[in-house]
Amino acid sequence: MRATRLALVILGLWLVAAPATGFAQEGEGLTDVLSDLLRGTEDPASGPERRVPFGREDMQLSFAPLVQQTAPAVVNVYATKKAQQARSPFEGDPFFEQFFGRQMKRRAQNSLGSGVLVDPSGVVVTNFHVVRGADEVKVALADGREFASKVLLKDESLDLAILKIDSPEPFPVVPFGDSDALMTGDLVLAIGNPFGVGQTTTSGIVSALARSHVGVSDFGFFIQTDAAINPGNSGGALINMAGQLVGINTAIFSRSGGSIGIGFAIPSNMVRAVAKAAEGGSDFFERPYVGAEFEPVTAQIAESLGMSRPSGALVSSVTPDGPSDKAGLKPGDVVLALNGAAIEHVDALGYRLATQDIGSAAEFEILSNGDERTVEVELIRAPEGESGVELTIAGRSPFAGAKVAVLSPRLAQRLGLRSDTSGVSIVEVAKGSPAAGVGLRPSDIVREINGEEIDTPDKLRQMAEAPSRWWRFTVERDGKLLRQMLRY
Repeated sequence: MRATRLALVILGLWLVAAPATGFAQEGEGLTDVLSDLLRGTEDPASGPERRVPFGREDMQLSFAPLVQQTAPAVVNVYATKKAQQARSPFEGDPFFEQFFGRQMKRRAQNSLGSGVLVDPSGVVVTNFHVVRGADEVKVALADGREFASKVLLKDESLDLAILKIDSPEPFPVVPFGDSDALMTGDLVLAIGNPFGVGQTTTSGIVSALARSHVGVSDFGFFIQTDAAINPGNSGGALINMAGQLVGINTAIFSRSGGSIGIGFAIPSNMVRAVAKAAEGGSDFFERPYVGAEFEPVTAQIAESLGMSRPSGALVSSVTPDGPSDKAGLKPGDVVLALNGAAIEHVDALGYRLATQDIGSAAEFEILSNGDERTVEVELIRAPEGESGVELTIAGRSPFAGAKVAVLSPRLAQRLGLRSDTSGVSIVEVAKGSPAAGVGLRPSDIVREINGEEIDTPDKLRQMAEAPSRWWRFTVERDGKLLRQMLRY
């Protein structure tokens, strides 16, 4: 009796499905029709097929083929900072010096991370924080081979670094995928070397997209995943189900130091743009210049502009005769989309612009005076101006060992400053120099020395090399003025 009822239910489902799906094609049984009905179908034109697993066969599927295909291109990155001599606390005491010496040795600092080979010639992508301050960086492949590497490019704001290793034979690679095609819920694999235990693969899903303000770096467009990412995974690969690189694992949110299912990865489209810049010979990642600065659209601003909700990027300033000015952008306009991709917040605009090619043009959909319109903005290389002339300060002042230059849009971009920032900035600080000893950093803007305003590098050098025992100076850092007085 039970079997009869089950047969009637199956027959009823089949009759209901038949008008919508058509009768079974040749070679297709009733079970296949019901399977398709329960799984759901998708219009092929809407993108790759996404469905839930159905039946024992689907549940027994394995990620092993993907791991075998991609794991050889995921490497270990070993960064070493050489030991430095430190003064002994007993220096100057004849009795203790004979036992402890005048100097103390410091142990070399080591860091371990992961990386991904993205080009057969030996181009490796990893995180900036993995190689920060390193004097030597080595790359070890999954097959046991080890190579010394050269750092081609480092970008702290994006937390990315590009390395180069050499071999007569081509290296295995993971091809780039389109991170913009990811959807929340897509399956992904994370491959890296957590805690230094060896290459490890974990699986999960894309938990969220376009995450910002996660406290990792200035970059604000992360992929969030619940695939287990632990210390040592930094710089490892986030792989989609096509065996393509869709992200570089960079950080986790954790109170214990281990994974709790909240990890973040830099989208592959951004990684590809940085790798392309490194292969082109640039030592820093140049972003297209549009001659405008942008701010978030708050709820109050959205209400004042008649917007239904706060979204987009507000134009806060426009450089005269720059690309945005020529295209007709004005302060107060709101960028709603770029090349058809919606701009939900100002970080999204920064990401979209950074992944565009210099020399191309971008279509901005903007809200201006209550009307929506589209303008075309040329994406150019940031002007260098006078920043190409860099001076190194000598003498016995707190600025000795600092390299300085006048700010231009190009130099401001290189130092992570707003493109409209002006003044004389510190470009580089030599290790162990007086400038390093007093805490000066690259991107500090020197505003005043001993009561004199600093407006040119020559003026800074003149003031810094003048004899003086007392020094009063003001530098601007992260938008704040820092004043210092010391005897030197």
